[in-house]
Amino acid sequence: MARGWESKSVEEQVEQRSAEPSTKVKTGQDAADAAKATRTLEREALEIQRERILDERTSSPIRRKALQAALKEIEAKLAAL
Repeated sequence: MARGWESKSVEEQVEQRSAEPSTKVKTGQDAADAAKATRTLEREALEIQRERILDERTSSPIRRKALQAALKEIEAKLAAL
């Protein structure tokens, strides 16, 4: 059965959008706009992942440690953007 849009992870959605071929020839301004749009999509995806991690509650110390590591990695990526 095909997966719906809601069941895909955010990362897959961003990759799918960036993999779609563009039909128009890009000029310098178009390329800059496309790069800015890509960065905006990446930032939004990372912020959504960050919110999901912050909302998750667990009593397992192992799971909590994994969540903290994932949060640290996402915040580093956000800082790099």
